[in-house]
Amino acid sequence: MWSDLFLFALLSVLLVYIFFAVRITNLHKVYFVFHFFMMLWPLCQFATHIVQEPRVQLLYVTLSFAACSLLASGWLLFTLFLTGSEKRLSSKSVVLMFVPAVFSALLAIFNPLHLFTSPKTDNYVDRSYGPLFWLVMAVIIGYLLTSLFVLLRSLRSPSSSVSLKKQIRIVLWGGFVLASFAALDILLNVGLRSFLPIIPGLTSLGIFIADLFFVFVITRYKVFDLVTIAHEDILNTIPHGILVLDDQEEVVEANRALSLFLGIEVGERFDIDAFLSSVDVVGDRRHFLEPYKRKERDLFQIELSSGSGVRFLLQASPIFDAAQLPIGHILTFQDVSKERQLVQELNRKNDVLHERNLSLDRTRQELSKANLRLEEMALTDSLTRCYNRHYLTQRLTREMTANVEQRIPFSFILFDIDFFKTINDRYGHVAGDEVLYRTARIVQQSIRSTDVLARYGGEEFILYLPCTDRKMAQKIAEQVRDAVEKNEVTLEPTQERVSVTVSLGVLSIEDFEHEQVPDNLEEYLTHLFAEVDKPLYQAKKNGRNRIELSDTRRISG
Repeated sequence: MWSDLFLFALLSVLLVYIFFAVRITNLHKVYFVFHFFMMLWPLCQFATHIVQEPRVQLLYVTLSFAACSLLASGWLLFTLFLTGSEKRLSSKSVVLMFVPAVFSALLAIFNPLHLFTSPKTDNYVDRSYGPLFWLVMAVIIGYLLTSLFVLLRSLRSPSSSVSLKKQIRIVLWGGFVLASFAALDILLNVGLRSFLPIIPGLTSLGIFIADLFFVFVITRYKVFDLVTIAHEDILNTIPHGILVLDDQEEVVEANRALSLFLGIEVGERFDIDAFLSSVDVVGDRRHFLEPYKRKERDLFQIELSSGSGVRFLLQASPIFDAAQLPIGHILTFQDVSKERQLVQELNRKNDVLHERNLSLDRTRQELSKANLRLEEMALTDSLTRCYNRHYLTQRLTREMTANVEQRIPFSFILFDIDFFKTINDRYGHVAGDEVLYRTARIVQQSIRSTDVLARYGGEEFILYLPCTDRKMAQKIAEQVRDAVEKNEVTLEPTQERVSVTVSLGVLSIEDFEHEQVPDNLEEYLTHLFAEVDKPLYQAKKNGRNRIELSDTRRISG
């Protein structure tokens, strides 16, 4: 019994270590619940041996097995968060996931008709187990097998990173150790107890060793919720206040620096009219409010002065979704009090003026770059997470002049998913969306880092291949076609696996001998998109799942 107490103390030390050693994320919160149930087993086992009252002994015995049931469900939840599968869970599915565990825990606690356990003598230190005990064990085994399936599926998934696969392997070893010691405890202390003496602490020792594996994963691989942590860190390290509003003018994001300018919390509504009325405006506020309310696609600003004398620059730009519909605003607050003081000394310190103006310009440029990075979030397709057509057009408009002037070849690959309507009709639009997303992911894994993948519309995608001639474009198109054909998509909740193919049209521009920069780049891009659509049409006409090349190798349009 003292071994159980000792192992409980060690588990408590590990819990305190994790709490202070890592940054707390959603996964760590799940782990704390999981760790708590692990600690209950050795604690209840120890308490069973030190109390004398049989009723109290029974309470601790049943609590320990109830903790095991909840531990198994907590283990499943932990593996779902570890592998990133929790995004697919709804509130209802989470509740249903815990129903078997709660039911088996109640069976153990209430012990109806002593069908779970009963004393062999006058106490529960020496006890026997009934059919409900084996039912509870079956539920626990079911949770463990489900967790094993989730881990192995993520381990085999091509989308799992190398770091995640390392974590999963270590967690699998921890689960194997825990299952082995628990099985050994059941075999020796339940199945063979008539022939062998009781060996205490086997399951407790297995829990402790397994927890060492889990602690190693959590402290060694500090990447859980990495995107969320990085997002928060980036916003909070920017020295300017940043406020992100949705289309209802409610705050969805606010960084730490914003508190210097405005006291507002996430979820509150921001009234721009009331705010501008509470500060002194330098200039005409209508020049700011009118484009703000019209959600004009531009960056506009206004200078303000608070009652405490702080001068700051308020900049605003709208956020657009993949369909180019406005969905909110980004507001930035830049303290320009010092800059304004320096401007006032213009006539007295020309040398200082020159240096300070350069500093102000650099600050504004950095802020503009930060705003551009935030605006880029609105230039991606929300479903497939690749770029949208608007972004591609903007980029091509910037690069096309340099391509022509410097005689740099470039290519386009336009492709769409064959018989996509059949998938929607047979499996539904949710499954169709999953196929679009998975296809985009596998294509991104098949192309170079310099290539740009954009959703062209519906089930059509377009690839822009800079510095790429006809031969290389054909090779990349074949890589894309082969990768999509070999990829299988698992549809929820039936787990049915389907595969799709794509038809591809390739257009390469590599003959610049007699060509000049087009006068109208937008018309020229429209012409190129129409040209690459022709071989795509030919590929579909000739049987699909194939590549057709355009005859156009030079600029004409």
